[in-house]
Amino acid sequence: MKMTRFKKTLSLVLCIVLIAAIALFTAGCNDNKDTGSNTTTTPTEQTTEDSKATTIGEGEKSFSFTVTDIDGNSTEFLVLTDKATVGEALLEAKLIEGEEGQYGLYVKKVNGITADYDVDGTYWAFYVDGEYAMTGVDMTDIVDGSSYSFKQEK
Repeated sequence: MKMTRFKKTLSLVLCIVLIAAIALFTAGCNDNKDTGSNTTTTPTEQTTEDSKATTIGEGEKSFSFTVTDIDGNSTEFLVLTDKATVGEALLEAKLIEGEEGQYGLYVKKVNGITADYDVDGTYWAFYVDGEYAMTGVDMTDIVDGSSYSFKQEK
């Protein structure tokens, strides 16, 4: 009986230590690059002469957004918003459309281009700073100055 109680106590202590270690690890991996600069609001849909990016929206947060179709053609946007997640900002700007599913927003249309896996085997892959995203677009918090993209893949 004593051994069983000891094992339960040891298991509880190990679980608490593991949770604390995971919390410290994830807090240490926060790559927040806040420079303290303020972004000013600009008019909706404006193209700057020095870049090919079209500015969309208004707000304090900004991020670059690139759409790459199946042929490799890219369209760049600078999105300004006050929304919390990338998904909310892109839905508000009408750059993406999709369906709510079991795992969040399933994006089927980006910048007017439809990707339907059931029809032609293509889908929209979501990238954060050039890396395949570990979370869905509707679960990804906006990090000011970061770049996000959707690439149509087969």
